[in-house]
Amino acid sequence: CVALDIPFAKLMEANTAQTQVIRFGEGPSVSSEIAHYQAILLANCPTGARRDVYILTTHPGEPRCSQPHPIGSIEHIIIMKGKAKVGLVSEPIVLNEGDYICYPADQAHIFEALEHDTRAILISEQR
Repeated sequence: CVALDIPFAKLMEANTAQTQVIRFGEGPSVSSEIAHYQAILLANCPTGARRDVYILTTHPGEPRCSQPHPIGSIEHIIIMKGKAKVGLVSEPIVLNEGDYICYPADQAHIFEALEHDTRAILISEQR
């Protein structure tokens, strides 16, 4: 990528109109030739999109059910600690520490902590 002067993320563009899960340690990656450093691409930012970044601290109990956001909204979640059931209400997926999911947030979606003090990064994207 460096030799081509192209950002790594541009080479790995994907369709985010569907749910996508990347388990910890998986996904397209690039490694440094001079340092012990590896970057795994979870999602690239489309041109003209806005992204807001949040840290979630959650506990088991009543799940957070969200109504559809404006058309074209996408949410990205990375579990930092604990375990949670996340995604579309119609097909939530259990995620563990380090797992990543993105899903169309213009459909009803859910975040349900399955362990005490579950923490996650939420990136809300509007196109």
